[in-house]
Amino acid sequence: MSGSQSSLGGGAPASGVTPPNSLLDGKALAQKVRDEVREDVARFVAKHGRPPGLDVILVGEDAASVVYTRNKEKASNEVGMRGRLHRLPAETSEAELLDRIAALNADETVDGILVQLPLPKHIREDLVIEAVSPAKDVDGFHPINAGRLATGKASLVPCTPTGCMRLIAETGRSLEGARAVVVGRSNIVGKPMAMLLLGANATVTMAHSRTKDLPAVCREADVLVVAVGRARMVKGDWIKEGAVVIDVGMNRDESGKLCGDVDTESARTRASFITPVPGGVGPMTIACLLQNTARAAWARVAGG
Repeated sequence: MSGSQSSLGGGAPASGVTPPNSLLDGKALAQKVRDEVREDVARFVAKHGRPPGLDVILVGEDAASVVYTRNKEKASNEVGMRGRLHRLPAETSEAELLDRIAALNADETVDGILVQLPLPKHIREDLVIEAVSPAKDVDGFHPINAGRLATGKASLVPCTPTGCMRLIAETGRSLEGARAVVVGRSNIVGKPMAMLLLGANATVTMAHSRTKDLPAVCREADVLVVAVGRARMVKGDWIKEGAVVIDVGMNRDESGKLCGDVDTESARTRASFITPVPGGVGPMTIACLLQNTARAAWARVAGG
């Protein structure tokens, strides 16, 4: 690869972006995205006489899910959407949940539907994911949206990978021809992340816990995205000099402190940009959920 813009591993950052060897501020970028969504929502209301509607369903009382869903409802209302949280008891049957989803699918004031995972064990997650209308699937988990992403067509894309791509864009570096490695192969992060990077013309390697010589594979990356759920698994000497590192992990170490999948302090000695935990990818996920809801609203009225 030739030219400073063809490789994320070298070259000066574009004017106005964070300087090299810096933490990428996910909180500040998330606020910027929310401000963009707020303006988009105002345009939607002015044209269509109603706000975009986001309905979030929570089944049960999982402590983390209670916090996440309340934050999503609050965030949607803060940007001018009509956010609504449906709290259902843990003993809600699969049929009852599917009936609730069907009602929301049919409701023209609902533009986005999100069913908070995990669900109680007696409810099949795959069945629930497939029950949400693809046009309202703001999580981007429906097989139709996953298939459209894989084939390069417009779709609703999972929020966390979308946020990761926006963070990478903040570095000012081009993905064209860059080497990207995604560690983790989940349907929620790893696989859609790889598809987005491919769509940006990066050369992508998907790695996971069974990859042979994983450190060597990571050292090839101009862009390294890690989403495996193992505290500080990726060490500083796994990082290529000047790489951009996106740490999707959210774990607690032995002392109870929040940390990512990357050993941030050692990685910073080699990376040009890296996301902190907390304050990196996390804030971008809800911001991109709001963005997806606004996009879904515009697409639905255009299609109608």
